[in-house]
Amino acid sequence: MAELENVIVCDHPLVQHKVTLLRDKNTGSKEFRELVHEISMFMCYEATRDLPLKEVQIQTPLGELANSKVISGRKVAFVPIMRGGLGMVDGALALVPTAKVGHVGIYRDKQNGNTATDYYCKLPFDIANREVIVLDLMLATGVSAVKTIDIVKKAGAANIKFMCVLTCPDGVNALHKAHPDVEIICGAVDKGLNEELYIVPGIGDGGDRLFGTK
Repeated sequence: MAELENVIVCDHPLVQHKVTLLRDKNTGSKEFRELVHEISMFMCYEATRDLPLKEVQIQTPLGELANSKVISGRKVAFVPIMRGGLGMVDGALALVPTAKVGHVGIYRDKQNGNTATDYYCKLPFDIANREVIVLDLMLATGVSAVKTIDIVKKAGAANIKFMCVLTCPDGVNALHKAHPDVEIICGAVDKGLNEELYIVPGIGDGGDRLFGTK
């Protein structure tokens, strides 16, 4: 993984602690959702690190400040991949509350060559003018991520990042092969996929654990 320069693993102790709690099979849906929210907020801090700043003049209670900094120009859009990405939206919005939110629904058919079919898409009308951060709990095979980024690029977006809690070399390589310009921000890189195409050791089925389904 060291040769993939545009993969950022958030190694902050709080992120790593919360990812461990997330993995635990005894963590219930309520706690799971809270952890995803918190991890997403920390990772969004890293994902927005390069937003440009400009200097402005303001008046503080004690005087004038001529070189205070605010974000300049670049607006943000979050695009969660349903279902897993939905759990990350509130955490990301807690950090960037003015961001717009699009949605992409992807159905991954494991029985048919592991293909991805989109069944829903609603994106901000001005997405071409925004920095887009695609959200999903896991980047496993990469099929859903690649399909979603295809859709977002077709809509005109040029500045795109992908943010997930967990990934593995299979997913990273697939996404970079299709979209080498897309930076990946993650909480951990696991060893690989099992025969059912789940990340191992992973967290199991993230969507089911988020929403209490089987």
